[in-house]
Amino acid sequence: MCYEKLHSGEIYDPNENDIMSEQLLCLEKLYDYNSTRPSEFKKRQSLLKEMFAEIGEDCYIEPPFRANWAGKHIHFGNSVYANFNLTCVDDTHIYVGDCTMFGPNVVLATAGHPILPELREKAFQFNIPIHIGKNCWLGAGVIVMPGVTIGDNTVIGAGSVVTKDIPSNVVAVGNPCRVLRPIGERDKEYYFKDRKINL
Repeated sequence: MCYEKLHSGEIYDPNENDIMSEQLLCLEKLYDYNSTRPSEFKKRQSLLKEMFAEIGEDCYIEPPFRANWAGKHIHFGNSVYANFNLTCVDDTHIYVGDCTMFGPNVVLATAGHPILPELREKAFQFNIPIHIGKNCWLGAGVIVMPGVTIGDNTVIGAGSVVTKDIPSNVVAVGNPCRVLRPIGERDKEYYFKDRKINL
C-alpha cells in the first residue's frame, strides 16, 4: 500500500491516489475543528480524539490548527498546550511529551524534499519523525525540522530553527538553534531577567 511509504523514511510520491483520498478525509475533520466556536470546548475535545493518533488528558490546541493529516500521525501526552497557528507537517509521526507548551506560529515539519531538482520537480518527498520531550517550551515562531529530537524540560527560544537534536534541561536559541546554557540554580530564583520568583 502506498500509504505505508509515509513512514518508511524513503522517497515517495505524495500525490498517489490512495494517499490523497485518505488525507482528504482527515482534512475534513480539521476543517470542522477550526470552525468551532470558543464555547464549544467539548466538541473540540471530541474532534481531537478522532483526529489524533494519541492525545492525552487536558490538552488544548487554540484554533486555527494546521496539519497535513489533521493529527493522524501526532502523539500528544497529557496537558500539552498549543497557542494559535500550530502547524504540524505530520506526514509521519510527531511525538510530544506531557506538559509541553507551544507558542504561536510554531512549525513541526517531518517532511522534506530531495535536493536533486529532477526528483523535486516530480514532487517527491520523504518524512522523518520528530520527538519532543516532557515539559518543554517552544517559543513563538520556532521551526523544528525533520528527524529532530528535543529532550525533556528544554526551552527553545522564539524564532529558532531547530535542525539538530537538542539535549534535556537546556535553553537553546538561534538559527540554526544551539544550546545557550543549561537550566540551573539561577532559574530557581529568577523567572525573567532580574525578576524574582515570589510564589
